[in-house]
Amino acid sequence: MKRLFAILTLLGAISVAAPTWAEEKPAAAVPASSAVVGAESTAGVAAPAAAASSSAAPAATPTPQANKGDNAWVMISAAFVILMSIPGLALFYGGLVRSKNMLSVLMQVFVTFSLISILWVAYGYSLAFTEGNGFFGVFDKTFLKGITVDSVAATFSKGVVVSELAYVIFQGAFAAITCGLIVGAFAERARFSAILVFMVVWFTLSYLPMAHMVWYWAGPDAYVDAAAGEAAGKTAGFLFQKGALDFAGGTVVHINAAIAGLVGAIVIGKRIGYGRESMAPHSLTFTMIGASLLWFGWFGFNAGSALEANGSAALAMVNTWVATACAALSWMLAEWLLKGKPSMLGAASGAVSGLVAITPAAGFVGPLGAIAIGLLAGIICLWGVNGLKRMIGADDSLDVFGVHGVGGVLGALLTGVFAAPSLGGTGVYDYVANKVGDYDMGAQLISQFWGVGTVIVWSGIVSFVAFKLVDLIIGLRVPEEEEREGLDITAHGESAYHY
Repeated sequence: MKRLFAILTLLGAISVAAPTWAEEKPAAAVPASSAVVGAESTAGVAAPAAAASSSAAPAATPTPQANKGDNAWVMISAAFVILMSIPGLALFYGGLVRSKNMLSVLMQVFVTFSLISILWVAYGYSLAFTEGNGFFGVFDKTFLKGITVDSVAATFSKGVVVSELAYVIFQGAFAAITCGLIVGAFAERARFSAILVFMVVWFTLSYLPMAHMVWYWAGPDAYVDAAAGEAAGKTAGFLFQKGALDFAGGTVVHINAAIAGLVGAIVIGKRIGYGRESMAPHSLTFTMIGASLLWFGWFGFNAGSALEANGSAALAMVNTWVATACAALSWMLAEWLLKGKPSMLGAASGAVSGLVAITPAAGFVGPLGAIAIGLLAGIICLWGVNGLKRMIGADDSLDVFGVHGVGGVLGALLTGVFAAPSLGGTGVYDYVANKVGDYDMGAQLISQFWGVGTVIVWSGIVSFVAFKLVDLIIGLRVPEEEEREGLDITAHGESAYHY
């Protein structure tokens, strides 16, 4: 009966998003869009470009045409981000659990990716990237209504656009991997059906509003003068209006998912035998392969967030490269000093911590800033998965909070420091003056704290309520005997290995 209820809940959540077509106002030909900034910047798309009209005056400005190179880069980047989820994240997580739970983790990541992909098309894109209020968009583009092969979305350069469909899948891949990250925090003990129902609720009430708050704006073409810029700013997401910088998802993706994972680990409780029995990773080979695929795919994640194949994308790519290498080395060396031996797990974990920390800063900081962020990320996230984890006392199975939460907070705050032009950063672009504006590090740090604080509180509350509701209705945790036997057999009737 519980399984039937879970299935009906999932179907109901999807059907709620279905629009009453007759009541909707027509969708704009181009999406309104996302984040602010620096010389070009964040993962949110930019402003709507004017749609061509048969009744337009002859002297009207021609509708911008998508550049094929930019279009290709965004689509390739979307594929890179999908690779990060499946197989990258799945293998990284799968290698870290015990062999009896390998398939369960692969299944959770794979099916979560599939579920969120459908929800994104059904209503997620519309709620995240249409003009509504500071926290949510509207349902005008449910099931991608009104979006055609000719629809375009602006980038971070005035008059430059990309295909809206390319932007849809790029942002959809972000949403899917964010939800996939969460499952690592309570791996090896959660009900599969409960995870799926939780994902529907959390995606709707935490991911979508955070994406809208940080990345939705009217876009650069709306900033023709000071008055127009002020009016456009009032339609942007709450944190965009606060000036928070997040190039590719430090708050929206990493801190958001990490808080949800930590709350889940606490609410669900510790694994049986935690702290008494060995729970060592069963295959660091898979974990290394997964980490390498994550690093590869992250170039699309960060550099693709420039939305153009230009210098900003190249800067984000270089920063992603060097910050990750620095973090892998600093984690490994710190562990070597503390434990006497460098480990493969430490190097792989360090690399991921560097990827996380550079994400919000990728297009805003210079290479020296990226090196500093990477070196700090490796050391501080090592503390996050050891000292901080013991202080909290939660069984965060695969250290989602220690890496993504701690790394995300570090990266978000350091973005405010190293984005300064005096430290090699790009500064913040003023679209009214059409130049980089004067940079106030103190004010920017306050904006960054707004972003970090908001996502911690928002995700924490939504996650706690969602987990409690799912536990009440379905039950979050598998029975003890099933947990001891392993979720591969008890939940899915399969084994990863036969020997």
